[in-house]
Formats: sequence, structure tokens, C-alpha cells
Amino acid sequence: MKEGPLLLPEIHGVPEIVPYTWLVMVILIGLALIARASLKKTAPTGIQNVFEVIFGGLDDYIEEIMGPEGKHYFFLIGSLFLFILFSNLQGLIPGLESPTGNINTTAALAITVFSATHIIGISKHGFSYFKHFVGPMPLLAPLMIPLELISHLARPVSLAFRLFGNMLAKHKLLVALLSLSPFVPVFLVLGLGVFVAFVQAGVFTLLTMLYLAGAIEEAHGSEHH
Repeated sequence: MKEGPLLLPEIHGVPEIVPYTWLVMVILIGLALIARASLKKTAPTGIQNVFEVIFGGLDDYIEEIMGPEGKHYFFLIGSLFLFILFSNLQGLIPGLESPTGNINTTAALAITVFSATHIIGISKHGFSYFKHFVGPMPLLAPLMIPLELISHLARPVSLAFRLFGNMLAKHKLLVALLSLSPFVPVFLVLGLGVFVAFVQAGVFTLLTMLYLAGAIEEAHGSEHH
């Protein structure tokens, strides 16, 4: 993915993608501190207005998908969305790399979602949460347990490779389109890149919400049975 020289220097003993991941974190923390310093009780302006639009829309989206219960997990879902979005967008800047274009980053995100799903299910409903792995009746347990295990273990693999594959494909596509210039205007290529960045962040976040909602639902179902 190195079609040009990179801006950040390599650090001995540190994987190349790590400094670009740190850069995304620094940007997000910096924007959060700026927004906090400019908080106003009256009509918001500037960066506060931008963040309120993003978080307000995300809050409504979470409630629509997960119901009122979803608001308890706003910080997890919102953090994932912003990190993935800014990581995707960073790859559009010449000399910078997108952390989500590296399988190690997307695997870490997927494992976080996988762990959070089951930790939340257990914390809310105890170990009765695992009853849904057995199926509706004990007689089906030998069949249902392997199927459920495969289904759940496939989730982080799917999440990691879907995001990584799409960002890698986006990068290659944009490079190919830019090579056609001046036949393809640069602003159209960048517009496509921004669109894909938002879509992929939204898809990963949506799947996260569905997995969390499913864990809570299955736990309720187990308790009911």
C-alpha cells in the first residue's frame, strides 16, 4: 500500500502501522479536548456543533437498532465508530496510512467487539446467558453447541476481514482512478473515498449493535425458558 513516501518515521521494533494508529488517537483526543473547552449551554457553534450532530445522530441510531437498552453502550459503539471513521479518512491523505487497511488493526477491533458481546451478556444475566448455546431442548445440545460455537467464532473473523478487505480494495481502486487523471477529477475520487470511509464505519458499527442486541435478547430468552 505504499504508493508514495510516508510522512511518519519508522520506529525500531514497532510495527509500521502503530504510529499511524497513535496519530488517529491523538487527533480524536485533541478534537475531544477542543470540543470540551468550547462547550456552551446556548446554541452550539464550531466543532461542538459538529460533534453534537454526529453524536445526536448516532444516539438515535443506537436506540433505533437496540432500543433504550442500547444507550448504555453508547461509549463503546461511539468510540468504535469514530476510530474506524478517522482511520479510514486518514488513508486519503498523501503520506499517511489507514490503520484499518491493516489486518492487525481490524482483528483487534473485531476481538474487542467479540469480547464485549459475551462479557455484557454474562454481566447482565450471569452464566444462564450460555443456555442459548444448548438450543431449545437438551436433546439438541450435541448438535446446537458446535453450530453456535462456529457461528460466534466466525463473527470476529468476518468483522476483521470485511473491514480490512474493503479498505484495501478502496485504496487500490482510488489509486487506479487517480492514475486515469485528468480524465477522472480528483475531487470525485476523494469524494468516493470519503463515502466508502463512512459506509465501512457504519457497517462495522451496525454489526456491533446487532451482536450486542442479540446477546441481550438471547439472554432474556434463556431466562424466559
